[in-house]
Amino acid sequence: MNRILDQQYLAERLESLKAGIIGALSLSFAFLITSLVNTLVLAKSFPILVSLQREFNWYWFLSGAIAAFSGLLFGVTYRYIIRTDQNPHLSSGGVLAFGLVRGLSQTEAFNTYTHLLAFVVLVGESILWFAIAAIAIDTAIKFAWVKPFSQ
Repeated sequence: MNRILDQQYLAERLESLKAGIIGALSLSFAFLITSLVNTLVLAKSFPILVSLQREFNWYWFLSGAIAAFSGLLFGVTYRYIIRTDQNPHLSSGGVLAFGLVRGLSQTEAFNTYTHLLAFVVLVGESILWFAIAAIAIDTAIKFAWVKPFSQ
């Protein structure tokens, strides 16, 4: 009996790892796109958003690694949040929780952003990142690449 439970737990962990990898890849992709948009479009078009401009150096790679790790944690957690329920509040609540925590903590940590619009962009981009990850995980579940958590 214990061996059967161990196999079930291992299968659940493997599915969670797959969801985490999809979340990490999704957030890494979203990080890359928003970094490019911030640097090449927003910072050049709107002088008040020049603080969003990033140089592609070790700090940028560190930020990308943190984004990927956040995506991994989100993917694992999101699979447990949504389970087999069809409640849209669970999905959007998970996205908002992760997005707001990341975005608001980022605005608190970086006091170099001098304009309110920069704070709004940071929070909005964080929510967008996790929404993209949620869509990717939902798509993976829909195509049976990842099994939803059933208990």
